[in-house]
Amino acid sequence: MRIALAQVNCRVGDIVGNAGLLLREAHKAQAEGADLLITPELALSGYPPEDLLLRDDFLAVCDAQLQRLAGAAPLPVLVGHPQRVEQRLYNSASLLRDGRVESTYHKHCLPNYDVFDEMRYFTPGTRPLVFACAGLRCGVVVCEDVWWGPAVAQAAQAEGAEILLILNASPYHVGKQRQREDAIAGVLARQLHLPMVYVNLVGGQDELVFDGQSFAVDHDGLVVLRSVPCREDLAFLDIHKEAAALRLVPGQAPAPLLDEVEEVYQVLRLGVRDYTEKNGFSGVVLGLSGGVDSALTLSVAVDALGPERVHALIMPSRYTAAMSVEDAQEEARRLGVRTDVVSIENLFTTYLDTLAPIFAGLPADTTEENLQARIRAALLMAYSNKFGHLLLTTGNKSEIAVGYATLYGDMAGGFAIIKDCPKTLVYRLARYRNGIAPVIPERVLTRAPSAELAPNQRDQDSLPPYEILDAIIAAYVEHDRSAAEIIAQGFAAETVTRVLRLIDRAEYKRRQAAPGVRISPRAFGKDRRYPITNGYTP
Repeated sequence: MRIALAQVNCRVGDIVGNAGLLLREAHKAQAEGADLLITPELALSGYPPEDLLLRDDFLAVCDAQLQRLAGAAPLPVLVGHPQRVEQRLYNSASLLRDGRVESTYHKHCLPNYDVFDEMRYFTPGTRPLVFACAGLRCGVVVCEDVWWGPAVAQAAQAEGAEILLILNASPYHVGKQRQREDAIAGVLARQLHLPMVYVNLVGGQDELVFDGQSFAVDHDGLVVLRSVPCREDLAFLDIHKEAAALRLVPGQAPAPLLDEVEEVYQVLRLGVRDYTEKNGFSGVVLGLSGGVDSALTLSVAVDALGPERVHALIMPSRYTAAMSVEDAQEEARRLGVRTDVVSIENLFTTYLDTLAPIFAGLPADTTEENLQARIRAALLMAYSNKFGHLLLTTGNKSEIAVGYATLYGDMAGGFAIIKDCPKTLVYRLARYRNGIAPVIPERVLTRAPSAELAPNQRDQDSLPPYEILDAIIAAYVEHDRSAAEIIAQGFAAETVTRVLRLIDRAEYKRRQAAPGVRISPRAFGKDRRYPITNGYTP
């Protein structure tokens, strides 16, 4: 038997387009002699369709395109799709064969944590599905069915399954692929002595990025096939029945697991490319300050879209160092990006003069600093409106966590590439990119970071060193540690108390922030839902 694994990039809601994509993959698979094509979870609708699933017309189009695909598929196809049966909605996988929908499996285990909200929409299934194809009995499960213990897989095995086919829409976070392979290859396959084929979605969907990396393991849990990360792939697996067990022969060598920083960079690139293209933007624009955050954002955007689709505004004020303008211009030159230098000094002076009677007798403070960021945001939004470019914000997770960002200023925009990257990771990503080609001037990576909104300003005048800050943020935000637990790890009590207070107070800002690529187990997005009005002290 030859199985084809379709690691495809589907668009949520583009049901007709997704059906066409799957049909094209089916023809390619047939041309290569495949007996069966496996597609990802909810490939027909895209994942996650969220409240589109509450629309009758949406479900009707899904049903119609499922029938269209069944009638046109040149070989058996296992496709993920939503299905309503007697007013109950299921996350389903159907076997399409001989021009019809032959049988359907309903996902048993519905995740309702982190970014998942499937219990809002779906009813859990209860029955296994095992079907014969090319002399082999194949069991079907969907994603979470293999994460919640062996019961669902055991039920398929009890029905005679000789191999398990797993349809997935598993979003990325750092270390996720190793978790998948450890759980499936290292535990489940060995425990059941059952080969498994895991097909994952690829592509960006709002803040989620699906990294692909589909794989297959033999009955001993050995990974024999792994698809490339962050791009579409049609992989093939030949399965031979032998006396003792099935022998799996891949059509290609397993793609290597990537270093963490390289993997994150690829995910960021895929996330911004798909957000830009799937939402119909002709290009992107950002403010280039000469700092490391905007430098990394520019590099990722150029690698994702090409320099001709990226534009940068350099907007100095009276506090901007000459070296910042020089470094910004040099990076843009190295990447081939067109820039415009637009001084905000006259506008800033006008604002100060206009407000002077109201602010008479009051000392300058963050009010005047924030004015500069908001002037820049207005200019960037004007460019975005005039040319139809997506405005990229350049703030990192460290800043967004503690509110070291200006609402309606540097937070204003449509997409935040590095929103989930702490400052320490930003530097690692920048050095990784420079290892490919030195596009970011070295001075950007070695000078002390500064917002340059006041004379001689440095980030660490207001914040702890980023190594300490990022560790506290990770403990509190990603691992739900209390102040006492974080202090017990060796951090100063005063620092912990201050950082946690800043994080909690900045919740109202984060509610108004642009979406951005999720790369951690818990980002500031749909997987962390804290109240703005909050009297609890951790």
